[in-house]
Amino acid sequence: MSPADPEEFVSRFDAQPTRWSVVQRAHGNSLVGGSEARQYLVMRYSPAIRKYVRAITRDEDQADEITQDVIVRLLQGDFAGADPQRGRFRDLIKMAVRNMLRNMWSKKKVRQTVDYDVTAVAQPSDIGEDPVWDESWQRQLLDLAWSRLKEYQETHTGSMAHTILQLRTEFPDDSSEELALRLSQKLGKTASADQARQQLRRARVRFAEYLVAEVADGIEVPTPERIEEELSHLGLLDRIRDVLPPDWSIAGG
Repeated sequence: MSPADPEEFVSRFDAQPTRWSVVQRAHGNSLVGGSEARQYLVMRYSPAIRKYVRAITRDEDQADEITQDVIVRLLQGDFAGADPQRGRFRDLIKMAVRNMLRNMWSKKKVRQTVDYDVTAVAQPSDIGEDPVWDESWQRQLLDLAWSRLKEYQETHTGSMAHTILQLRTEFPDDSSEELALRLSQKLGKTASADQARQQLRRARVRFAEYLVAEVADGIEVPTPERIEEELSHLGLLDRIRDVLPPDWSIAGG
């Protein structure tokens, strides 16, 4: 069965533990695995938090300060009340960050200026569209998928997955022959155009699998329909649609 077959593709993210299982372990009464789970949440969410605060405040120091505050709360287990029935964990994190910013700016009596986009966190409700947070989270998911692809190449002899996909990203208009030449120069060994095409196809499928798995990991019940909805909402679906099986969103459903 090829990597792009629907049943295998869907089964790969079905087998992934959901983010909520980590959240529950991080905030459970048992000490077993709790510390590691909280550290994992910090590693997963802190880059997106910092990008989000930096985009709103345009202030490196405030971005560091708020991010550190959220990290401390995560490590202390302050999100024990997180409930998957109330929405995604990343949305809970976003609301916590927005509340921290509102409180900080209220104490400092901050007004709208070129440097501070007060309206970005002054909405009456934290529920709804938030392009700044979505962009931060999209970048985080992409970074996680790239990191997993790089790890795959480093741990699988003969794999060129990360290198060739990176080259395609940097040189989107290259022919297979040009891409093969760049790949040969990068790896220090000859790669044919046919080999470059095959490696690129496999790399794109694997990257799509990792991206789908990362999205699925943040959904309480990661059905293909919910995953597709989240991919679309974050502007990621079009990036991988052409390597997804035609009926991947209904396979196994």
